[in-house]
Amino acid sequence: MLSKDIGVDLGTANVLVHVQGEGIVLNEPSVVAIDQVTKQVVAVGEEARQMLGRTPGNIVAIRPLRDGVIADFEVTEIMLRHFLRKAIGKGVLLRPRALICVPAGITSVEQKAVREAAENSGIKHVDLIEEPKAAAIGAGLNIFEASGSMVVDIGGGTTDIAVLSLGGVVTSASLRVAGDKLDDAIVKYIKRQYNLLIGERTAEDLKKELATVYPEGRTLEMGVRGRDLMSGLPKTVTIKSAEMREALIEPIENIVMVTKSVLERTPPELSADIFDKGIVLTGGGALVHGLDKLMVDELQVPVHVAENPMQCVVLGTGIMLESPHYKKLQQARKRALGR
Repeated sequence: MLSKDIGVDLGTANVLVHVQGEGIVLNEPSVVAIDQVTKQVVAVGEEARQMLGRTPGNIVAIRPLRDGVIADFEVTEIMLRHFLRKAIGKGVLLRPRALICVPAGITSVEQKAVREAAENSGIKHVDLIEEPKAAAIGAGLNIFEASGSMVVDIGGGTTDIAVLSLGGVVTSASLRVAGDKLDDAIVKYIKRQYNLLIGERTAEDLKKELATVYPEGRTLEMGVRGRDLMSGLPKTVTIKSAEMREALIEPIENIVMVTKSVLERTPPELSADIFDKGIVLTGGGALVHGLDKLMVDELQVPVHVAENPMQCVVLGTGIMLESPHYKKLQQARKRALGR
């Protein structure tokens, strides 16, 4: 079996893989469980995520990507190799080429780390694409026309905001405030208000099922179980949606403020296009209840949530792999190598 080009959304929370001609073949959490005594990998992906906060002393569940970049090179390599083998199989004759998404504000050192981790995992050649660009393409925006399009991609580790036109990024910002920081804010709020310690997974469940960031948002309540910091014993408290809005106000305001600053730095002609077409929200953070309504109020611009916000980035890599632009790039590389 010959290799096919692949697109990879190497996310802080999840890794998604798109194989040319097959679509999305893998969507798993970016988690690796390692036995600290034997240094052996116990589980990768969803199986390892189930172990978060529940492992015995000798097993540690690691998230090797933090704030959109590689925090643990060795573990990232192990994780990538596992996911690539799972996505494309072992019987591939040629090593595949990959188009990998990276945050817009990534440094050259961080880019090099992504390339090296991918190449050491069995990738023949690595091209990088900025996440907001891939997200916009995956959300169905035509970024190659002479018209402004704006995307706010709220992932696990970073929020990437960009105005795009003629296939390129005109103005952008990348901040390390996204899904993980929202979870942290919930953990801190419950600790502060109730002297109760909860885990990452509980915070994420609260964000998805209970939280709202809009004043007239949902009015739900939910029992939350954690460890009482005074007695050290398990305790359950009832949390309301309004409390979650209070918990999330600071990181959400940060995202809205940076989005506003990108809009303010956008050339007037492109701003007019954005006021007509609106801003598109992508990434898991786009699903935070009431965020689109809050942004409409704060920015006075239409705001839409993409159809499959969590898959937009990897879908964008898939579209780029099939595009004439990418194929020309590959042909030019082959000529340069004399093949």
